[in-house]
Amino acid sequence: MYKRYIKRILDCLLSGLALIILSPLLLVTAILVRVKLGAPVIFTQDRPGRIDSATGKETIFKLYKFRTMTDARDPVTGELLSDEVRLTSFGKKLRATSLDELPELINIFKGDMAIVGPRPLLVKYLPLYSKEEHKRHLVRPGLTGLAQTNGRNAISWDERFGYDLKYVRNITFIGDLSIILATVASVIRKDGITSETSVTMEEFKGHSKREK
Repeated sequence: MYKRYIKRILDCLLSGLALIILSPLLLVTAILVRVKLGAPVIFTQDRPGRIDSATGKETIFKLYKFRTMTDARDPVTGELLSDEVRLTSFGKKLRATSLDELPELINIFKGDMAIVGPRPLLVKYLPLYSKEEHKRHLVRPGLTGLAQTNGRNAISWDERFGYDLKYVRNITFIGDLSIILATVASVIRKDGITSETSVTMEEFKGHSKREK
């Protein structure tokens, strides 16, 4: 009952309420992003969502976030510079406090995402998943999830997918509530913001020895 009906109702109500209550914070953050990083204020990117029962494939949606990087490019090639170079101190603070994630409340209200669920990753990773890993898309992706409360960007991909699949197999109201509370504590402690090899999240390159 909770997984099929109540979870979506709560997501819609809570995200709508949060957008109203946090509107001053959203406005102030948007102004600061515009002043310090320029336009556009909102960063959008295609991300895979829940698997469509009709097509059997992940639904692609536009993810909304406050931008945290500049558009600095190589003067010779015109290519964007690395994340390490483009991520400013202001952008790092936005990520550390998770303020950059607030526009995802719009995605939740629209139904693209849930408050709790596996984090939406990059579309380019889809062909690299094993059959089991694709099951993380049997539910809506979340603003936070079990992996985010157990290491965030600092854990390995195997661990991250393991937590995602564990969540998909056992979705309960108490479980979601505990993840939300643990997320708040994790944000306060600023846990797992970076991986050992990247200022954001280590790139997923697939499993060369595993069934795809």
